[in-house]
Amino acid sequence: MAASRKSARSWPSSRRTGEGEGEGMERLLLVEDTPSLAMLYSAVLARAGHPVAQAATLAEARAFCARGLPRLMLLDLQLPDGDGLELLASLAGTGCRVIVITANGSINRAVQAMRAGAFDFLVKPFDESRLVGAVENALAARGPAEVDDGGTTEADAEGFEGFIGGSASMREIYRMVRAIGRSTATVFITGESGTGKEVCARAIHAVSSRARNPFVPLNCAAIPRDLLESEVFGHLRGAFTGALSDKPGAAAVADGGTLFLDEICEMDLSLQTKLLRFLQTSTIQPVGAPRPTQVDVRIVCATNRDPAEEVRRGRFREDLYYRLHVVPIHMPPLRARPEDILDIARASLASFSREEGRGFTGFTAEAERALTERPWPGNVRQLLNVIRNVVVLHDGALVRPEMLPGEIAPLPLAPEATNVATLPAQAPRAPEGELRGLVEPLIGRPLADVERELIEATIAACGGSIPRAARMLELSPSTIYRKLETWGIGQRRA
Repeated sequence: MAASRKSARSWPSSRRTGEGEGEGMERLLLVEDTPSLAMLYSAVLARAGHPVAQAATLAEARAFCARGLPRLMLLDLQLPDGDGLELLASLAGTGCRVIVITANGSINRAVQAMRAGAFDFLVKPFDESRLVGAVENALAARGPAEVDDGGTTEADAEGFEGFIGGSASMREIYRMVRAIGRSTATVFITGESGTGKEVCARAIHAVSSRARNPFVPLNCAAIPRDLLESEVFGHLRGAFTGALSDKPGAAAVADGGTLFLDEICEMDLSLQTKLLRFLQTSTIQPVGAPRPTQVDVRIVCATNRDPAEEVRRGRFREDLYYRLHVVPIHMPPLRARPEDILDIARASLASFSREEGRGFTGFTAEAERALTERPWPGNVRQLLNVIRNVVVLHDGALVRPEMLPGEIAPLPLAPEATNVATLPAQAPRAPEGELRGLVEPLIGRPLADVERELIEATIAACGGSIPRAARMLELSPSTIYRKLETWGIGQRRA
């Protein structure tokens, strides 16, 4: 490794510093300390009509920028004299776009770079088309490079690109989508069914430079295994029985845009091998075709399973997992963001009422309580189905509890919870001596065990109502839901 990390002083000065620097922001700078890779990348880009200047250290890159900022910089994160993230930070707000180059073991740092304002990143090894595509996307994108400071806008509080909700967890999703949407990196979305994984994929496409090109969704679980290869890669007439005409596959239809592979863990192992080759070569070969065809497609995939567990069980290829799992996004379940429930319910009520010609304008307080007290195991999809059910079957100004489907009606108070329900938000404290007597039997037990028993007992006393128990314990409902999931009882309770 030491031999490969030579100083760029052995290179011709015109290759290092880019003679003809009067072009200003039109210049491209490659910061790569391995001479063989630097020459390879430069040759590839030059053939594509994008000649670049080179630097091998942070010092050389800073000296280059001092003479005039490049329009685009390709930046290796591991440099002999420091961390490439330092240089990226110094370029924030300057208008110079940065494409980060990193090795497989440094993907987490690459994601950090994206959050710090990098336009895109490339994971070594990458092919020529991936390099050229990333550069051309960066050069073609409109507006200056901007660093997302994690702030929120008024629009975020109402929703974002098809999402609804202003909770902290959803604002983080919006920030991530903005940061990675401008990239060409593969995105892997996980989350329970109904959490909005396809909405997330569409949002990523909508904020990307590919937004004007096709977004093609493909549900890998809904297509018979013997037809899945044809659906993804296409086929020629006569390739198999029933192939009466040529059919372009989803990958070809998505050329220039985004291919969304939903329920990716349902894909047959034999097709996973072909998908891996597609990702490595950016070529497809329709069934019956004599030669492959080049396409430019961004892959976004999703699953409601644990992909790492699927790899351990041998149902998902490990090499494909690492190819796809470049930028992970996890969609939170609805029970983890209860503050969004009424926002979603009100927005969908207004939308469905317009569609169905109904006069609903809101919910009664009792109906709102019924909605917020439910754990929603089917997540947003289940909530939307409930609201549509109400709108289709009823009409009026306000949605009342009796209009809700039976399984969503207000939770009845358990007999032992009658007194609890009438307690004020702040329950009266026990006398000091009595409280000490209650605490003494707990001395010597782990605090985590005491906390769990108290939370579970409070939930039981509240008739199973998490929001009511949260008010009594002065906690957020989402905190209790997270603790229940940690204890392995969240799904059973849902």
